Amino acid sequence: MTPPLPSGFLDIPLAHRGLHDIALNRPENSRAGIGAAIARGYGIEIDVQLSADGQALVFHDYDLARLTGETGPVRGRTVAQAQQIQLQHGEGETIPTLSQVLELVNGRVPVLIEIKDQDGAMGPDIGPLETATVRAIEGYGGPVAMMSFNPHSTAALARLAPHVPCGLVTCGYDPQDWPLSAQDCQRLREIPDFDTISASFISHDKNDLDRARVRELRDGGVPVLCWTIRSRKEEAVARIHADNVTFEGYPADIPG
Repeated sequence: MTPPLPSGFLDIPLAHRGLHDIALNRPENSRAGIGAAIARGYGIEIDVQLSADGQALVFHDYDLARLTGETGPVRGRTVAQAQQIQLQHGEGETIPTLSQVLELVNGRVPVLIEIKDQDGAMGPDIGPLETATVRAIEGYGGPVAMMSFNPHSTAALARLAPHVPCGLVTCGYDPQDWPLSAQDCQRLREIPDFDTISASFISHDKNDLDRARVRELRDGGVPVLCWTIRSRKEEAVARIHADNVTFEGYPADIPG
């Protein structure tokens, strides 16, 4: 049976990559940004990539260049090396592991983990990052959920951790924005795999929330999260179609 998404993921806005703000020395996916989200009572959305020695690193990009002063794939660095890489706009902030982030959160707020596609084309060449992520959350007592754009990844997560809610990140799949064929984009945008991969929820692009398939899933009781909301105005529009928001750049209100 697919586990339901805990209520915290529907009731508490999720800070996109932590409550990051470079003006306050809080880079995205950093301990500082995550700590700031905890202090405000927000849930947290974070990303994971695989290290060279098989652990889950909390980092969004495949390459180090945008977020650090170094270049090359993050997958080419061990955990020990990643811990020495300074995040730009952070005071002493380095790339944390998922285990370290979960230790910091310690169950205080919901944690939504996005597993970045390692296949490169939403295909079946996955496994090590999913295994590393599940290994990191073993024994964690707080509210946690996992998700991926790649349906193969979500299915693997559900098999590896059947007690943890797993979801699918979805969007309109414009071929100009994705290294995929027009045929693959057309297929993925209709979310055809949801019913066969033991998914509990979707997290959908804010610009595509009025899609018929999204409405169909929500009408059928599937929780719909959305990304990435950047203003109160956007949030008000998104909440017409979505149950909760992943936000950045403004102080989202916490209900109640």
